[in-house]
Amino acid sequence: MTDADLLARHKAVLPSWLALYYDEPIEIVHAQDRRVIDSTGRSYLDFFAGILTNSMGYDVSAISDAVRKQLDTGILHTSTLYLIRSQVELAERIAKLSGIPDAKVFFTNSGTEANDTALMLATQYRRSNQVLAMRNSYHGRSFATVGVTGNRGWSASSLSPVKVSYVHGGYRYRSPFRALSDTEYIDACVADLVDVLETGTSGDVACMIAEPIQGVGGFSSPPDGLFKAMKEVLDQYGILFISDEVQTGWGRTGEHYWGIQAHDVVPDAMTFAKGLGNGLAIGGLVARGDLVDCLAANSISTFGGNPVAMAGAAAVLDHIADHDLQANALARGTELLDGLRATGNPLLGDVRGKGLMIGVELVKPGGMEPNTAAAARMMEETKARGLLIGKGGLHGNVLRIAPPMTLTAAEAAEGLGIVVDALAAIS
Repeated sequence: MTDADLLARHKAVLPSWLALYYDEPIEIVHAQDRRVIDSTGRSYLDFFAGILTNSMGYDVSAISDAVRKQLDTGILHTSTLYLIRSQVELAERIAKLSGIPDAKVFFTNSGTEANDTALMLATQYRRSNQVLAMRNSYHGRSFATVGVTGNRGWSASSLSPVKVSYVHGGYRYRSPFRALSDTEYIDACVADLVDVLETGTSGDVACMIAEPIQGVGGFSSPPDGLFKAMKEVLDQYGILFISDEVQTGWGRTGEHYWGIQAHDVVPDAMTFAKGLGNGLAIGGLVARGDLVDCLAANSISTFGGNPVAMAGAAAVLDHIADHDLQANALARGTELLDGLRATGNPLLGDVRGKGLMIGVELVKPGGMEPNTAAAARMMEETKARGLLIGKGGLHGNVLRIAPPMTLTAAEAAEGLGIVVDALAAIS
């Protein structure tokens, strides 16, 4: 069966809105380290890691061994109705790593579910359905998380269980405040936050949810310190702050273990997923104990905290620490950022990011008009040269580069060379 046959079957039985990359989509059938192989036997260097999920790469023996050890017990699942030792142990580690006082952890199966849980807890704790979110944000595909997503391309419905007000700050390149200095930019965004609170809400807002670096929004981020300044305002109103760390957590940004730490502030809650499982389905929330415990009704998580995911996630945390992958993310990311910025290609409107979380915003030469067509061509050109990258941004014109955190210097140079060559080809 060819990929074309599989694509026809895919279209027949799966939703039309289930996005696929490439004019001729590929099936990945084997992988090792940072390389994947498709059904035709072609190899690719992976610079998108399953949307930042395969954070350690592929076929990592320490992680696979931990999962096999759990499988050998015969127990894949028991549910949270029973004690799960590995769940308790992993929660203790994450609570300590979070820096949140008296933290408690709740495990889910995805980032969407984690963010949905955070919104439910915050609205219950504050007895309010009003929520603040960032423009150009993305928080998942559930009813509530779509409701707080500030990107029309990923927000399919105006219906929502929460009332949302959007504030400036997360996406600087096209912001009306873009020409300001860092300090002035922060001041302007904080002033906007205050104005929104005073004019667009009744004051008793439940929470603000924000990504330290906007993922689907094109790896965009504000100046360091913005969220500290915003939280000072939120605290005056008693509003909770939720940091969506689904893509920024576990050291990927290089500078800090959590993306929000760049802003020198401790949130009331953080959500996580993706890279913690290195491909295993896992997500969760770590938050103040009183916030987590605010529900009066019973609840469980059927698959959240399952022994297989817990074993794999614990091995991932060990692998990050044992191999100092946070430092590696910073070093390799700096090489990629420096190399991209040095090209001087007129298609590059903005090259941004931290660590191995890099966004390349493509524009039409001579201005800032989004170049969506160039981004689509770059996807095909890099694939043809043996490199997989991602794409996003409000206008679909941002290349998203996020290799596994185990990326080597040689692989960084190889991938950079392919991106530069592809840019030259479409120029």
